[in-house]
Amino acid sequence: MPDTTHTILIVDDEPAIRRFLAPFLEAEGYGVIEAATGRDALAASQDADVILLDLGLPDLDGEAVLQALPPWNRARVIVLSVRGREQDKVRALDLGASDYLTKPFGLAELAARIRALLRREGTAGQEPPSQYVFGDLAIDLAGHGVRRDGVEVHLTPTEFKLLAFLVRHADKVVTHGQLLKEVWGRHSQGQEHYVRIHIHKLRQKIEPDPARPRHLHTETGVGYRFVTMAS
Repeated sequence: MPDTTHTILIVDDEPAIRRFLAPFLEAEGYGVIEAATGRDALAASQDADVILLDLGLPDLDGEAVLQALPPWNRARVIVLSVRGREQDKVRALDLGASDYLTKPFGLAELAARIRALLRREGTAGQEPPSQYVFGDLAIDLAGHGVRRDGVEVHLTPTEFKLLAFLVRHADKVVTHGQLLKEVWGRHSQGQEHYVRIHIHKLRQKIEPDPARPRHLHTETGVGYRFVTMAS
């Protein structure tokens, strides 16, 4: 069913990109706003639920737009950029972007990323739940419990803290740096192997097939994403 309650702001200085995206998003049922500059994007951002942001803008760099968005702005940002280097992705995510897609990208994937962010937005302003169920996986954050297929899964305190942070930020890319700071403290920066080791252990415990994870997805060179709607 079309989504008539949300508005997408397309920020790109190339008219061809905006003409490509706008009809698709309107066909999906979204309201669409367009902006060709960073300043126009900031002016229109308060009316948007999701911002599709190109980094290479003629006036303000996309990173400057991310930094200038006020903290009370409710819009979630998906960066759409030809900049595919890992450091570009990490910097954009650390500046507040919720997701990052490298051009060229598939429209079906973009639509799925938008839906995932809007699912998260639906819980904004509410008391976050303490219990989550994703298919056969049940997670009780308050009770520090995890069950798969009804069977209790024993996690170490560090594994549980890592999983809990990813679940609270489900469907959003979380960088290595964000995970290290949250789970191991601010003095752990540069120790990405901590995260890799514990993600490997978590997959062994909560994924039916750790080699093909349903939920704990790797964003290569950037971090991880807990996917709620497993394919």
